[in-house]
Amino acid sequence: MVDFKLAPKTTSLVLIDLQPGTLGGQLAPYSANDVVKRCASLAASFRAQRALVAYLRVDLQDMLHLLTDSSTHNPNASPPPISASKLVPECGYQESDFLITKRQWGAFYGTELDQQLRRRGIKTIVLGGVATNAGVESTARAAFDMGYEVVFAEDAMSSLTTEMHRFAVQHIFGLMGRVHQSSEIVEALVE
Repeated sequence: MVDFKLAPKTTSLVLIDLQPGTLGGQLAPYSANDVVKRCASLAASFRAQRALVAYLRVDLQDMLHLLTDSSTHNPNASPPPISASKLVPECGYQESDFLITKRQWGAFYGTELDQQLRRRGIKTIVLGGVATNAGVESTARAAFDMGYEVVFAEDAMSSLTTEMHRFAVQHIFGLMGRVHQSSEIVEALVE
């Protein structure tokens, strides 16, 4: 097995959609509370090592909704309140972190995330957040296509069902990067 180490100067933690509008429903296999706690803990560890921390939030009022066979969007529903798109306080966001707003599932399309990471010499991103097989996976696919090394914090993400989460973790993520537990990631983050 390859020795797992992460260089703080070239590694960024990227946390996806830790906001009431995405955390409010039932998540599995990890609860919203567990995911938020683990993401906040990871962020604190990254900051302690002077590694870049980026939070991505989706603007639910301005999200693109296309016609699909299995839409989760009800066109007759009132738009979500602005508060649904704000980060939950428990996620650990600090003023020194990057906060980027997205309008799609993925964190790269139409945002300045790639530019901010490349300016700082980031080569590896560690992903966590909600949902495993939507925002996290979409971000990972784009990161992989752009040449970033990707690490998945398996216990710092969750989805609508355990099956959705496990399929992405077991069959997709290993093709794009490395899958580890939060504790292993913290241990690997050394100068």
